[in-house]
Amino acid sequence: MKQGKEVENPESRFFAVLLAAAKLPGVRINREAYLRSALARHCSEEEIRRAIEETPAAAGITVELLDKVANDSIRYETAKVSALSAAAGMPGIFALPATVPADLAQYVGHMLRIAQKLAYLYSWPDLFADEGEGVDDATMSVLTLFFGVMFGTQSANVAVGKVAGMMSKQVAKKLPQKALTKGVIYPIVKKSAAYLGVQMTKQS
Repeated sequence: MKQGKEVENPESRFFAVLLAAAKLPGVRINREAYLRSALARHCSEEEIRRAIEETPAAAGITVELLDKVANDSIRYETAKVSALSAAAGMPGIFALPATVPADLAQYVGHMLRIAQKLAYLYSWPDLFADEGEGVDDATMSVLTLFFGVMFGTQSANVAVGKVAGMMSKQVAKKLPQKALTKGVIYPIVKKSAAYLGVQMTKQS
């Protein structure tokens, strides 16, 4: 019975889909490789090196250029969405929980790729550990907030701004674990997850 209740819970449903999507082949973006390829046509080798070692902002790359590269990345990912659908024929798709439809996991996986690319362009740190490792709670929380922003949730937008502010003050290369998992941001994460879970249920 408990398992049934978890399935009905919109918050738990969203987290289950997000976690399943993050494990699909080809979903995780290598930050260094992406920044190098995305900036190659626009920046010097020194600017690219600094963008990777620090952040694109620290490398002095203009917001206008980042916006252009971001739009190019979104167009590219949208055009390649069918490629991610091909993951249906790969082993990872069979490991999906029974409660997570394959097409929904693939859709969320596509959005995850876009979220990561935009995050790395706009100076967020690496969101995932090594490919073989799981997704930690702070990463799950910040990805939930990114999805909330994509779906037009104002509270998620404010929360992302707060997290970015925390990171810039600390010149951090890692996500603020405490704020995202126990602190002031976490209630917004839970609220966003519940909202997103309801939207997913409606659409599926």
